[in-house]
Amino acid sequence: MPDHFNEAEREAIYRVIRARRDMRHFAGGVVAPEVLQRILEAAHSAPSVGMMQPWRFVRITESALREQLAALVAAEKERTADAMDARRAEFMRLKVEGIRDCAELIAVVLAADDGTIFGRRTMPEEMALCSVSCAIENMWLAARAENLGMGWVSFFAPEDVAALLHCPAGAKPIALLCLGPVTRFYDQPMLQTEGWRTPAAIDTVMSENSYPAEGDN
Repeated sequence: MPDHFNEAEREAIYRVIRARRDMRHFAGGVVAPEVLQRILEAAHSAPSVGMMQPWRFVRITESALREQLAALVAAEKERTADAMDARRAEFMRLKVEGIRDCAELIAVVLAADDGTIFGRRTMPEEMALCSVSCAIENMWLAARAENLGMGWVSFFAPEDVAALLHCPAGAKPIALLCLGPVTRFYDQPMLQTEGWRTPAAIDTVMSENSYPAEGDN
């Protein structure tokens, strides 16, 4: 059928998915305007519950604002470390963001609730968050296809970022996305390389007809 993908096109999609990484090391540089536009359009093409499209993208172009956001992230990293107990020192050695190094910094904000009921009557915020997450994943895959790195930074209090970005009441920042050229992509997820956590095998997260019992494989 004319709208079907061929084998090479299909494999390209799976290759991009496998190659996607949460990047924290960036090489400066720039992202061409037309490339950034393609990536943002990919995000805006994401599915959303009730077609509510609850995402808002704020491009950070002021160096002073970028520095303020970096300071918020650094402070939250310290607070997170304090909650790590025995792993505090190990955690502090990890690089968790590339805000000062990336070519582009994009804040993603969950828009104030527009009252959409379709598909989200019982889970209003959850379905809005899921919709925005789909947009971010589209952006991540598009960035990787453009041979650019992207990293999702969540080390901040939403109200602090909302204040810096002059968000309206009810809007909630959920991501600071670092985007840009990298020297190289990680061979595997960085937290796996650093020994922080081991990815679960797919058969440990799948079951039939009921939630898997603990320890099932």
